[in-house]
Amino acid sequence: MPAVDLNADVGESYGAWTLGDDEAVLDVVTSANVACGFHAGDPRTLLRTVTAAAQRGVVVGAQVSYPDLVGFGRREMDLAPADVTADVLYQVGALAGLARAAGTAVRYVKPHGALYHRVARDPVTAGALAEAVRRYDPALPVLLLAGSPGLAAVRAAGLTGVGECFADRGYGPDGGLLPRGEPGAVLTDPGTVAARAVRMAAGEVAAADGRVLRLDARSMCLHGDTPGAAALARAVRDALVAAGVRPAPFA
Repeated sequence: MPAVDLNADVGESYGAWTLGDDEAVLDVVTSANVACGFHAGDPRTLLRTVTAAAQRGVVVGAQVSYPDLVGFGRREMDLAPADVTADVLYQVGALAGLARAAGTAVRYVKPHGALYHRVARDPVTAGALAEAVRRYDPALPVLLLAGSPGLAAVRAAGLTGVGECFADRGYGPDGGLLPRGEPGAVLTDPGTVAARAVRMAAGEVAAADGRVLRLDARSMCLHGDTPGAAALARAVRDALVAAGVRPAPFA
């Protein structure tokens, strides 16, 4: 039975503000991209999140970001490579401490938002992130957009790069994600997202212009802040199982 990982962004609430339904999402996914405090997530939220993941046997990953709480990590920042390396090390170390206290561990690293897109297209920034992972634990995989130059750069640095696809996001003809402000960039209909997920598990996705793109992805992302994220995740998992695909973590 073929397998695919289902991951989601969680731990993004902050103080008095709640974002997403983490526990419902964690009941469905196999891997959790947990915020590390730079784009979202306060220490109590993060400890609660990794504890909930551990209780469900969900694999924990560190979702590292630009230092951009106000912009939710979705604003481009021009940082020196050494700053990217230090920022990533700081975030992974912080989440690893909380995970250890919860009886689990950080098993992979995934960049978030603007840093994700920068790493995916820019081998220099990808190298800076890879250097942080190498210095922390070179056995940790890095989760990044399937087919991207950044994923190739991570692998060239000697790390395990895992290709990722997005069931709830629209794709451009170049294989990148559509900017969030464009029509069709964020998909919220459970039937549509579930059907895309099954097609992605078979190795392809339709871009916004209708052309078919080939995918080589071991992990499939569902955003925790998408409206109805828990229902989307459940619809995707049920559709994959019905199609003969086994949800299982890659790490």
